[in-house]
Amino acid sequence: MAAALIDGKAFAEALRARIGRAAAAFEAAAGRKPGLAVVLVGEDPASEVYVRSKSKALADAGMASFEYRLPADTPEPDLLARIAQLNADPQVDGILVQLPLPEGLDEHRVISTIDPEKDVDGFHVVNAGRLAVGERGIVPCTPLGCLMLLRDRLGDLSGREALVIGRSNIVGRPMAQLLVNADATVTVAHSRTRNLAEVVGRAEIVVAAVGRPEIVKGAWIRPGATVIDVGINRIVDGEGKGRLVGDVEFAKAREVAGAITPVPGGVGPMTIAVLLRNTLVAAYRHAGIALDEDTL
Repeated sequence: MAAALIDGKAFAEALRARIGRAAAAFEAAAGRKPGLAVVLVGEDPASEVYVRSKSKALADAGMASFEYRLPADTPEPDLLARIAQLNADPQVDGILVQLPLPEGLDEHRVISTIDPEKDVDGFHVVNAGRLAVGERGIVPCTPLGCLMLLRDRLGDLSGREALVIGRSNIVGRPMAQLLVNADATVTVAHSRTRNLAEVVGRAEIVVAAVGRPEIVKGAWIRPGATVIDVGINRIVDGEGKGRLVGDVEFAKAREVAGAITPVPGGVGPMTIAVLLRNTLVAAYRHAGIALDEDTL
């Protein structure tokens, strides 16, 4: 029997509906909409598309969007000054600097300048530290979305054998920490891991986040495992036609897994939905208004 498909699109739509209701309640209580400031430096086409989709999602959820578009040759002190202004702006609850940045700008310095309480990407070292020690902070969007999908599918993750493939600060490391905090038994695999097939074969949960097309073979998957495929890679066939694939060999993995996310339509829709969620949570905290964050 083929694995069940984990429908990230449907889950994200339901999450956005809950966010919309909570955003309306915030506006009624605070007298303003929750606000996210997005800073885009340069004219990267993929970033342009992503920023537009974020702005539409914010509007649809009843939230305020503030966009700041800066030329690619913006001096770093000017960018840092803009971030400082947004840190001090009471209408802004979240700040997102679109990555990657043009050459010559120090990504670490830029992220470190953002107020951790407004760091809705969850990349600031303060938020990474809070996650590591189990304190309340802001968690990166994609791994938090993955955790939501896993809990929706499996319920309690306590004691489950989980594997995270990839160790980036954006997905792999925070994903592993979230699973540890959920009491799973966690292994992190990466480019230096020996016998990856054997490691994958032990896992009840596999989260693949390395950005390499179909690196995880279907034959490696443990029967009945839950597979979360974060990868989204464009490949071109012999006829020059492009298609999107994940980090997991989907068709063959589906033959043995218990549940699996498709690409596209799995993890992707969750990222922006969780960005809205993080902005809303930051707004409630900023305004000192109580919110049951577990309902989002």
